Amino acid sequence: MTDKNRTREQLVKENEVAELRRRIAALEHSEAERKRAEAALRKARHQLERCVEERTAELVNRNKQLELEISERKRAEEALREGEERYRRITEAVTDYVFTVRIKDGYPAETIHGPTCVAVTGYTPEEFDSDPYLWIRIVHEEDRSVVRELVRRLLSGQDVQPIEHRILRKEGVVRWVKNTTVPHHDSEGKLQSYDGLIRDIHERKQVEEAKAKLEAQFHQAQKMEAVGTLAGGIAHDFNNLLTVVLGNAQLMISTGLNPTHPHYELVKEIENRAKLGAHLTSQLLGFAMGGKYEVKPFDINAAVRESSNAFGRTRKEITIHQKLQKDLPPIEADIGQIEQVLMNLYVNAAHAMPDGGTLYLETRNITLKDIQNKPFRIEPGSYMLLSVTDTGVGMDKETQERIFDPFFTTKEMGRGTGLGLASVYGIIKAHKGYIEVESEKDHGTTFKIYLPISKREVAKSVRLAQDFIKGTETILFVDDEEPVLSVGARALNMLGYTVLKARSGHEAVEIYKTDKDKIDLVILDMIMPDIGGGKVYDLLKAIDPDIKCLLCSGYSINGQATEILERGCDGFIQKPFDLKKLSEKIRGILEKE
Repeated sequence: MTDKNRTREQLVKENEVAELRRRIAALEHSEAERKRAEAALRKARHQLERCVEERTAELVNRNKQLELEISERKRAEEALREGEERYRRITEAVTDYVFTVRIKDGYPAETIHGPTCVAVTGYTPEEFDSDPYLWIRIVHEEDRSVVRELVRRLLSGQDVQPIEHRILRKEGVVRWVKNTTVPHHDSEGKLQSYDGLIRDIHERKQVEEAKAKLEAQFHQAQKMEAVGTLAGGIAHDFNNLLTVVLGNAQLMISTGLNPTHPHYELVKEIENRAKLGAHLTSQLLGFAMGGKYEVKPFDINAAVRESSNAFGRTRKEITIHQKLQKDLPPIEADIGQIEQVLMNLYVNAAHAMPDGGTLYLETRNITLKDIQNKPFRIEPGSYMLLSVTDTGVGMDKETQERIFDPFFTTKEMGRGTGLGLASVYGIIKAHKGYIEVESEKDHGTTFKIYLPISKREVAKSVRLAQDFIKGTETILFVDDEEPVLSVGARALNMLGYTVLKARSGHEAVEIYKTDKDKIDLVILDMIMPDIGGGKVYDLLKAIDPDIKCLLCSGYSINGQATEILERGCDGFIQKPFDLKKLSEKIRGILEKE
């Protein structure tokens, strides 16, 4: 091989070596770059992983927060739904009339009426909207000034309080309502609107009125009880006095005082005035609830017919209408006292109709249900209702509140005692009954009396004797008042009886122990200082179970006479007693088998 060829080959090899070196260098550089890239990649990957971890943690936290927010929102939405449902139920249950009045330039401009206005007033929101003055027209005319004053105070910015007034519902019924208003002002204190709520309080007002009546009746009862105690004591003493006056006058007339005698008319006048005094004391006793003596079942219809017919004969200008229930059960009462009640009511009606009028009398049987809403406590049992209605001048509210007060009268001085209706009240209360009055000025008056019905049969009535009925038996007359004892003994002697006198309960017992075999009858005073008549009767009855006894008194406290009669006493006569009635009572007992 020539040098030239060797040199070319050498150059080629050198070039190949050089190329290999470049390529090796390039590879080495690429490897370094790769390693740097790998390092960078690892670094980037590490950074990426760290960012991913941080972002993932952030997303997890955000997710948890979002889940919490979603949960809170769900709870809020559920609470809102529950609140809306509760509000819906409340608004559906509320029957109060709610309204809103919007104000413009200081005056009401628009009124929004809630749908419940129908429940309270009977009018629809559309009816209120079509008639802007309907809201004031439904207010009772007597209360409109109060409602207008409320609106005036609202518009002038003054404080307002709830008011109570009456409204006239669409169907014409008057109801009590409570009117409450709440004003709304802007930041400057200017009235923008006010809300109103009208609540029906009619039932509550009725309860309050009934309670007020009960309280008034309670105070009335306390007052009448106090005065009644005084009146009863006066009546007792006055009846004893009248017994002496009337007894002596009748003894003088019955023992031969000729009508031609110059003193006959004087004695007759004494007798008449004593009887008038006895009538006055009977009024006092009725008021004092101490005149209920002989309680027995009787026909109230018969009493109404007889008393009203007798009254009508003296008052021709009054027309009397009777509406008496047939087959009405009897009532249990003192006949004389109920007749007194009837006559007092008739006379009261006549005074209310000075120019004549109409008197309506009605009786009927009622149930407890019929009277359960009355302003007094009703005892169980069956009742009879007696209504006495006149077409007279009527009474205002103030007079009605005092009508049963003792000594209260609307008559001019000297024309009335003021005891008539007070005694009516006392008698009815003593018989466990009730009385109420309904009246309106210039529209007449109605008295309603409720009396318990008796389950016993009506006793047969006995007519009063036309003359004295005499006898020859022996009578023990017991009374602690010497004048009464004296005139009573003389009267009994005049009737033919032998009389033994006892001035006390103890003395009566001792006399009866000694002479019981010859004593045919005991006339026994109830009220005595040492031993009361009831105790004396029990002691005498213990000595002789077959004793015959006539009880007498000017005053009976709390039905004591009735209690003694129920224990077997044979009869009762009230002081001052008429000699004819006394003679009849005595013979009725002595001849009773």
